[in-house]
Amino acid sequence: METLMDLDQQQLKELRRRGHHLKPVVLTGAAGLSDAVLAEIERALNDHELIKVKLAGADKQSRQEMAERITAQTGAVVAQNIGRVVLLYRENPESS
Repeated sequence: METLMDLDQQQLKELRRRGHHLKPVVLTGAAGLSDAVLAEIERALNDHELIKVKLAGADKQSRQEMAERITAQTGAVVAQNIGRVVLLYRENPESS
């Protein structure tokens, strides 16, 4: 599984290019990052490898904490984080 350290700037740039046209496939609600939301992120990463997640949160710090929790629990990499939307990547070994 790749971590941020394994991706160079060119790879991150390519992921951002591929993710530019994507719409968020998972939205966190008022309940925040529940087990159901994490399971949906996990499923979406397995299906698509590159996804956008829209994070609800009152401030930048709480959204940053949610992004860190997602990466810790899913093994995904944050390719980009703009405002309330985070672009996540995790290689699916079964698709290779």
